[in-house]
Amino acid sequence: MRVRRRVPAPGTLTERESARDASRGAQGEEAATVTRRRGRLARGGSGGPSGRYGLLLILLIAGYVLSAIVASTWIDIVQLGLFVATGLLTLRSSRLPRRRAQLIAVVLLTGSVVAGALALTRPSAAAVAAASIWTAVLLLLTVTVIVKRILSFTTVTGQSIFGAISAYLILGFMFAAFYAAIAQLDGGHFFASRQPGNAETFQYFSFTTLTTLGYGDFTAAANDGRAIAVIEALTGQVFLATLVARLVAAFRGPRAPAAGGSADPAAGGAGAGPARGRRPAARRGPGGARAGRRPRWRRPPPGRRA
Repeated sequence: MRVRRRVPAPGTLTERESARDASRGAQGEEAATVTRRRGRLARGGSGGPSGRYGLLLILLIAGYVLSAIVASTWIDIVQLGLFVATGLLTLRSSRLPRRRAQLIAVVLLTGSVVAGALALTRPSAAAVAAASIWTAVLLLLTVTVIVKRILSFTTVTGQSIFGAISAYLILGFMFAAFYAAIAQLDGGHFFASRQPGNAETFQYFSFTTLTTLGYGDFTAAANDGRAIAVIEALTGQVFLATLVARLVAAFRGPRAPAAGGSADPAAGGAGAGPARGRRPAARRGPGGARAGRRPRWRRPPPGRRA
């Protein structure tokens, strides 16, 4: 009994061809997903900056100008709020895990609310000093995250430069907060000749010390203030020397072509290697034998001696 083979109608696919097309489609989708993921990592990874450091720099400049123009008790609270926004923006631009970033943000907001309440109510000099120390610690953590993020970049762009300038400004605000805490712990007197100490004078003294200008109109009276001022001056110089040198070293132009050949393998120069995915042709010596191999001994035919 003959079994008649079922022939598919024209234009239809068999089960084997359908399974083959489905497997090819799945492989194509997987390859596209991997390509998109690699592109996303290349854009947002260590290859180039993806943080919003331009906005961060604007916030810092606005905070300094606001504290220099407006003389009020609320200026400390407003400036603390700007510092909190700076910390949150830096935390968002970092590559920390989501849960850890959320936990740090909650601790940051809670501590800042307590510090703002202490700075507003002023129950004692120690409480105001604690609020200033909290502000300094907040700024220290912020500048640490920014510098670590910048040093992970392999290319230098405008965002990395904005981040370096922002970190430098944050250092000035941080040391100003330390000076304010020392003034509260020393009875409200920080500068020599009984000069007044407030947010404006502390920040002015901090930035002139950080940049090693040293006008001399404000000087620290006690030894603790002088020690912090020396540390700030050294930090400013080391920061500029190390970070700026790192940025300049990362900013490199295209490499020169190798001597005796073309830099582009596709140009066909002497320095160009074999095509990718293709094995180079083996060299053959005299008699057709490959170079590096011993010639095979052939047995002479019968009736003929070697």
